[in-house]
Amino acid sequence: MDKLSLTEIAKVTGAEKNSDAEIFFADIITDSRKITSDSLFVALKGEIFNGEDFADDALQKGAAAVLVSKNFDKNLDGIILKVDDTLKAYQKIAGAWRNRFDIPIIAVTGSNGKTTTKDLTAAALNGLGHVQKTSGNFNNEVGVPMTLLELKDKHLAAVVEIGMRGLGQIEELAQVVKPTIGIVTNVSETHIELLGTIENIAKAKGELVEAIPNGGTIILNADNIHTAAMKNLAGEGVKVITYGLENHADLMAKDILIGSMSTEFTLTYDGTDYDFEIPMLGRHNVSNALAAIAAGFTVGLNVEEIQRGISTLMTTKMRFEVIRRDGLTIVNDAYNASPASMRVAIKTTSEVYDGRLIAVLGDMMELGDISEKVHREIGEELAENRFDTLITLGELGKFIAAGACDAGLKNIYTFDTHEDAAKKILEIVRDGDTILFKASHVMHMEKIIELI
Repeated sequence: MDKLSLTEIAKVTGAEKNSDAEIFFADIITDSRKITSDSLFVALKGEIFNGEDFADDALQKGAAAVLVSKNFDKNLDGIILKVDDTLKAYQKIAGAWRNRFDIPIIAVTGSNGKTTTKDLTAAALNGLGHVQKTSGNFNNEVGVPMTLLELKDKHLAAVVEIGMRGLGQIEELAQVVKPTIGIVTNVSETHIELLGTIENIAKAKGELVEAIPNGGTIILNADNIHTAAMKNLAGEGVKVITYGLENHADLMAKDILIGSMSTEFTLTYDGTDYDFEIPMLGRHNVSNALAAIAAGFTVGLNVEEIQRGISTLMTTKMRFEVIRRDGLTIVNDAYNASPASMRVAIKTTSEVYDGRLIAVLGDMMELGDISEKVHREIGEELAENRFDTLITLGELGKFIAAGACDAGLKNIYTFDTHEDAAKKILEIVRDGDTILFKASHVMHMEKIIELI
């Protein structure tokens, strides 16, 4: 496939350029440490960094040109593109590149489960051939265009995770992605501090539904009242597919059996039952798998091809990642946390593992006025799900401890540092224990795992 040219990039971004040379870029790069020859360096700006400080370095390392803002006033020896907003320009470049691919583009959003659903969907679509997918959870205004710019000739589909921190963000990113298929996993309290109400969160997630064009497909979770209602947002000519474990849906799962390394269930679709197995644990992951299976059917794959693809699943780290070592089972679900995902992790751990259960939990962020209440409720969940011991990290974690104490849990310890928490774990742990780690990403609970 042709590379993007200087002329095309200047046209789609409205950039001023100091050269009319007809050059083509092998890569579009935002990290000056990763410069390759014939690349375009896009100088993004953040709260604590300014990529323009590295523009000269990028040219010295072999970049064919740099893209900076119009107020950049340094004299550089090289080709310079100037725009009003380098981030907007980066997104427009990614959109121009995406337009060259006539392949299924699946966008995934939701309050919880979107990264796992993205991984499952990419695996399910392996029957088509090479599938591009969002790396980790690079789902923001920088990560989404980065994913699109990594599309190559070999890719026959792409699965793009889209996150949000406010109204209008998904709509904006969807204009770059131009998805042909959309998946909305659920709506919960995540980001309620930023958006104020659950209705606003649903409105923000619903922007993906509204972005699916005529002839496209939207896949919705029928078990979540907010996502189920989004069918009314689908445009004319957009197919709606639903999935669920509880409520009636186009794809349903029953007879769920959670093992120690995988989960089996019966898929009911179009009047027929199919035996299915996913290399993941928990009812919530069966729900995520149904969304992925629906995407597989939408692109024309059959059950056998989808099952074969899912069996090759490579999950994102720290998403209910199970580590067995020295007689212990460590459940590393520490990438992020919301009240809904915290409850699921607690319940799944209780259902799957015998022996003594230890929870190592920390603060959940962006919950606003409901923060103390939901942290206390998580403590109550531990007592109701046969956890023996709780170790908390952080100020909000102390509310989890208070809720657990009120619910009757006896062995509770609160700490302010990773080191102190790790020391206590090493004091009390014994063979056969299962330890669940979970908190918002900023708590870096994985540091405690490293210490033990």
